[in-house]
Amino acid sequence: MENLDTDLLRSFVAIAETGSMTEGAARIGRTQSAASLQIKRLETLLGAQVFDRHARGVAPTALGRRLLPVAREVTATLDSAYRQLTADALGGHLRLGIPDDHTQGRLTRIISHFAQSHPQVELEVTCALSAGFPNALARGALDLAVYEVEHAGPGDRILMRDPTAWMMREGCDVLEHEPLPVALFDQACWWRDVALAALDTMSRPYRVVYSSQSVAGVTAAIEAGIAVGLLGTCTPGTKLVPVPKAAGFPDMPVSTLILASAKEVDDPAARAMTNAIETAFGHSTTAQG
Repeated sequence: MENLDTDLLRSFVAIAETGSMTEGAARIGRTQSAASLQIKRLETLLGAQVFDRHARGVAPTALGRRLLPVAREVTATLDSAYRQLTADALGGHLRLGIPDDHTQGRLTRIISHFAQSHPQVELEVTCALSAGFPNALARGALDLAVYEVEHAGPGDRILMRDPTAWMMREGCDVLEHEPLPVALFDQACWWRDVALAALDTMSRPYRVVYSSQSVAGVTAAIEAGIAVGLLGTCTPGTKLVPVPKAAGFPDMPVSTLILASAKEVDDPAARAMTNAIETAFGHSTTAQG
């Protein structure tokens, strides 16, 4: 009798959550071809497809949607048991800043796993608009922080790169409105500055109809069909599509998610958290000067 291998379930969960064979494989430290083979094995065992393939990636089939919560529960239970059985005596106090946006879910899981593996570490987590994190690190108010920048600085640990693009709700007539309605991040975000600079290069009049501090807020406005807006292409949103090239919007920069630390911080707890975050993102590179 054949059984569902937990490695197959891990690959399935990673691909389902990222919506991409490539990104899902990177999350679990496998090549795309190895992850594809595992999905084929899983589909052979189940006798049906677990993913539908489309131009933007993959999405779970009806069977895949039934399997996903089971696979999450099984792998989470095993991971939790392993962390509890191998928990260490690492101690200390660590102050971490994580952004209140589309990466929050992954970072929240990292923190939960870290707390189980290192129960003696006192964690103080700030979840907020990340524009203030660099200053908080400089002031010594945070030890580690994850945030997005337009350009990574020398020595920055790069977790992922996310190209930005003007997005709209699929099938809506928002581009026909005059002036063009736009949804933007609030004043504290560099995305707002680059978006306004891009709009000013166009001859078309526009007006800001919606502002928000969060990715979820801007995404909601765009999905409602009331505005176009600048988002990362990795931002979840099944109703969103890029604004057509014919609309005349300029190309936009790539946003880089980095992990930074206060200069004086170099203790075992900070190193352990750094390793946990970098491992969860599948890789990390260091920006060169």
